[in-house]
Amino acid sequence: MAEVELPNPEELEELKGKTFGKRVALVTALFAVVLALAALGGNHAAKEMLLAQQRASDQWAFYQAKSIREHESRVHKQLLEVELAQQHAGLTPDARRQTEAALAALGDEAQRYNTEKKEIEEEAKALERERDLYRAKDPYFEYAEALLQIAIVMASIAIVSGSRPVFLISLTMALLGALLAFDGSTLLVKLPLIG
Repeated sequence: MAEVELPNPEELEELKGKTFGKRVALVTALFAVVLALAALGGNHAAKEMLLAQQRASDQWAFYQAKSIREHESRVHKQLLEVELAQQHAGLTPDARRQTEAALAALGDEAQRYNTEKKEIEEEAKALERERDLYRAKDPYFEYAEALLQIAIVMASIAIVSGSRPVFLISLTMALLGALLAFDGSTLLVKLPLIG
């Protein structure tokens, strides 16, 4: 009868540990990929938030300029009306027509500025809503990055120690981080403690 050599239990344990370490290392690489995506999402949200704020500020400055021009047109119109009233009898028909035409033009100009202001205000408010949306997304990515970084560290500890419970903690943190990154992209679930 042929002799069967049984493997040494210590060698089996060492081989099992190497397999565990390789698997954890591969999973850790996936954590790093998700971390990179979360970082990109966070950077994008922060950039878009700042850009929308800047554009909204520009629109509000434009709105103020239109308000000043509208006010100037109204003041000029009022001054012309006072002048017309004071010189009513002394004006030639031609001078009266020119003054009345100038009054109408100033009134139309003031109305045009008022209409333009409303359009500018709507655009500024839309940009503020966009800014607020990205402001709401940003913290989700920040927390996701933190959880994923901790998950990577915990996975490294699991490799070194060969501890499956530590690896399960790492998996849990990575899953939470991935969910937060996904929610940061979609805002499907509004979490009260974030943002």
